[in-house]
Amino acid sequence: MRPKRGHRMLGVEAVAEDDAGRLVLEELLAAARRGVRVRLLMDQLSGLEHVDTLTALAGAHANFRLKLYNPLLQRARISNPQYVLAAACCWRRLNQRMHNKLLLIDGAIGITGGRNYQDDYYDWDERFNFRDRDLLVAGPTARVMHSGFELFWDDHRSVAVERLYDVGRHLLAHGAPALPPTQYQRPARAAAMRRDADDSAMVASELVDRAIAVGEVRYISDSPDKHHDGTLGNGTASDSLRELIASAQEEVLLQTPYLVLSKTAQDLFRELQARAHPPRTIVSTNSLAATDAFIVYALSHKYKRRYLRDFDFDIYEYKPFPMDAPIDIAATGAALPLLAPPDAGDTGTDTDASGIDRRVLRQRYDRRSAIGRNHYRRALSREYAALRYASRRANEPVPLKRAGVRIGLHAKSLVIDERVGVIGTHNFDPRGDHYNTESAVVIEDVAFARALATSIRRDIAPANSWTIARRDKLPVLSGLEYSLAKVSEYLPIFDLWPVRYATSYEFVLGPDCPMPLYRDEPGFRDCYRPVGDFPEVDLGFKGLSTRIFTAFGAGLAPIL
Repeated sequence: MRPKRGHRMLGVEAVAEDDAGRLVLEELLAAARRGVRVRLLMDQLSGLEHVDTLTALAGAHANFRLKLYNPLLQRARISNPQYVLAAACCWRRLNQRMHNKLLLIDGAIGITGGRNYQDDYYDWDERFNFRDRDLLVAGPTARVMHSGFELFWDDHRSVAVERLYDVGRHLLAHGAPALPPTQYQRPARAAAMRRDADDSAMVASELVDRAIAVGEVRYISDSPDKHHDGTLGNGTASDSLRELIASAQEEVLLQTPYLVLSKTAQDLFRELQARAHPPRTIVSTNSLAATDAFIVYALSHKYKRRYLRDFDFDIYEYKPFPMDAPIDIAATGAALPLLAPPDAGDTGTDTDASGIDRRVLRQRYDRRSAIGRNHYRRALSREYAALRYASRRANEPVPLKRAGVRIGLHAKSLVIDERVGVIGTHNFDPRGDHYNTESAVVIEDVAFARALATSIRRDIAPANSWTIARRDKLPVLSGLEYSLAKVSEYLPIFDLWPVRYATSYEFVLGPDCPMPLYRDEPGFRDCYRPVGDFPEVDLGFKGLSTRIFTAFGAGLAPIL
């Protein structure tokens, strides 16, 4: 049955208590006070940080209802010791998280994609922001989304926040506290966003006029009973995406922030390469310099040879300071660094995303970028429950050689033969197959697929990504070196071979190199120069720890 008019439903993995999260909550509460029925479902491990906020929301308005998905120990929030207890008693349940992101309006409009509700998904963080992608759907598919939301809302794993021990005890003892007035870090920015949202002409030009009519639209979603039988089978979303990839004839264009493929995904790509005429597979992912998840990157680094040689991937790793990314640097509120005169003899140019020539103007401020900042919010802790309470520095971005507003990929998208486009939540990883519930919108429409492909190709352009390719062969004993490295790679632990099969390359524009080339095209090595395994990274301890995880971290792959 269709919901009544004036109904808002928000099923989301994460809502933060920063400016973006507070703005969303304020708008939802304002809608509730206007008579709109609002339901908010959040994953427990990725939800609001403070019990006081959850308690206030529990009694904020009769039209506002809040549930948490899969709460551990029957609490809204758990401490580090409680997390250890939950891991000891209920490891499998701990890892089963709701990774879906869905906003529904009156059962007629739905928005889904990779984005959570926190500053760094909306260009509002002054040090680290994500390149992400969402999709707005109107029409019958929104009703399918509504049915999917209801499955989660009604499931026994979704618990009203007032029924949880810590929130309920506070309510019984003190009643529902009033929500304190929102204190925005940048109130002018939040006010400007409200004005823009109320500007019908701007909404029309920026949103409505850009909508396109498309062909067949399908919403695929795992149900909350994905693992009710206790097995590690794949969910609906994983199976559907594999079927789409298997249907490719010419090209698979894949974008994922965390390139750690599940066993079934690896088997699929092996089968593709076994064809007489396999499709070209292009992968857009994060570099170590751009990722928020260096542990996950270390596993990706370990298997580069397999991805390039066995699966024939063309891999492009996103730069931390892309020169041509659709990021609103001004919205971040980042202050320009203090600048010193250029070093003697330094006449090069290297303009980054903030428009500053980094080689000519040397900066006198913290080059660690996002490192060590208390307000920095880790997407890794929200994507991977098993590492939610790992050491703080283990989950942060690596230090860089220069400063700036860093950008990392978080989009999860797929294009098949420029005829089918997919935008969703699945990272194409073991967690997405076995633990997280995932969702995606599949659109079989050439115009849409080409538009999505153009967006991803912009991300892999030389200005925005490095190309991953085989190293130059050693002048002697190259075959022996390759064999030893391959044997070392297959070891689950003690993968200690110091030289990896592949490294990063930068395109060098010139008269003989007018346009980028694939790594297997003639002339590639004439037009690309190697820039090292971890370009832009101030290696230090992180370089060592990345190699340590490459050597010893293969056992983490099933939960990454």
